[in-house]
Formats: sequence, C-alpha cells, structure tokens
Amino acid sequence: MSFRLTARNLSCERDGRYLFEGLDLNVGSGDLVRVEGPNGSGKTTLLKILCGQLGDYEGEIFWNEQPMRRARGLFLANLLYMGHTPGVKAGLTALENLAWYQALVGEKSSEARRFKVLEEVGLAGFEDVPAAQLSAGQQRRIALARLALIERPLWVLDEPFTAIDRHGVAALEQRLLAQVKRGGSVLLTTHHDLAPLGRIKSIALGPGASGERHVHHE
Repeated sequence: MSFRLTARNLSCERDGRYLFEGLDLNVGSGDLVRVEGPNGSGKTTLLKILCGQLGDYEGEIFWNEQPMRRARGLFLANLLYMGHTPGVKAGLTALENLAWYQALVGEKSSEARRFKVLEEVGLAGFEDVPAAQLSAGQQRRIALARLALIERPLWVLDEPFTAIDRHGVAALEQRLLAQVKRGGSVLLTTHHDLAPLGRIKSIALGPGASGERHVHHE
C-alpha cells in the first residue's frame, strides 16, 4: 500500500482574513498527522477542503502526484471521512446505520459482521435501538464503528475522541495505531493527548504557526 495526499501553497480566506496561508502538507502511507491550532484557526475547514467538501481556496491538492481534479474518483475510493458530528441517522437503529454507511460507499457485509463491529465498539445489546434513543457517546460509537467496518487506507477524522469514555478512548487509540502500522494513514484534529501513539506529524495553524513539524514521543 503506497499513496500520498499532498497540498501545496494552500490558502483559505474567510471574512477578510486568512485562516491559513501558503500551507504545504504531505500525508503518506504509515503517517499519523495531527492538525492543531486554536479554535477558529481553520482546522475543520482544512479537512473539508482536502476532502473536497469546500472549494473556496487557493493552492493545489494532489493525490499520488495527480491533480485532485483528475484523481477525485480514485481519492474518494480510498478515503474514510468522519466529521465533527457523529453523522448518524436518528430514526435508524445502530445496525441500520452501519448498513446505511456501507450503502453510501457501495460496500456490503453480512449482518453478522455488523453485529460483531458494534460489539467491538461497546454497543452489544444496543444493535436494534434507534440512534435517537442513545446517548451522545453511544452515537459517536456508531460513527466510529465505520473504522472497523469500511476498509480505507486514508482516514480523515475531525475530533474523533469527542464524547467517548476512557474505554472508548483506549480502543480508538489502538485502532489508530493499527491503521498506521498496516500502512494506512490518519489525518485528524483532536484535543486529545496523542503522545502514547509515538511518532506524529503535526500541522500547526493559527497566529505564529510554523506549518508542518515532526514530533516523536517515546
């Protein structure tokens, strides 16, 4: 597995000011990349631009050295994006939400597999409960179940640790580690301490930010 998402000289202006300007970014196989900065610095905006949800920017984005406008289909086939909100359908059960996720990306699996994934994220016994009746943390677990159910080499995650307890945090940390160890990559925003996960690339946004740097935690 070898791939690379690259941004060159990326800039985004909102309300007469630049959220970020002249930003370079490289995410390749085996990378764990954290986008950091204060609230309002453009972290979520950056993720949405890279994933094609926002088109109001300057600069260039490439997938495997091909301009994104030509490589969009292949890029999306390799991407799993999870936004800041869980993105679950309130009227669907946990099990039905997973089937819906898979239908969106053209994948199928057995119901037994979906049951197993829900058990892995701590939702055993809640498979047939409508999402609207679940807590915020349980709804987040439904969303996180996508990481186990839908195989994609590139994960782009906006605050994935939100609203989960310490057991969920530990499980998610291990899932992120497993993703990069098998040659995938993770690009994420989070206020969670990622030091236990080892080598991390950081993209700093906001006043005085210096762009990309490497952090190696022992």
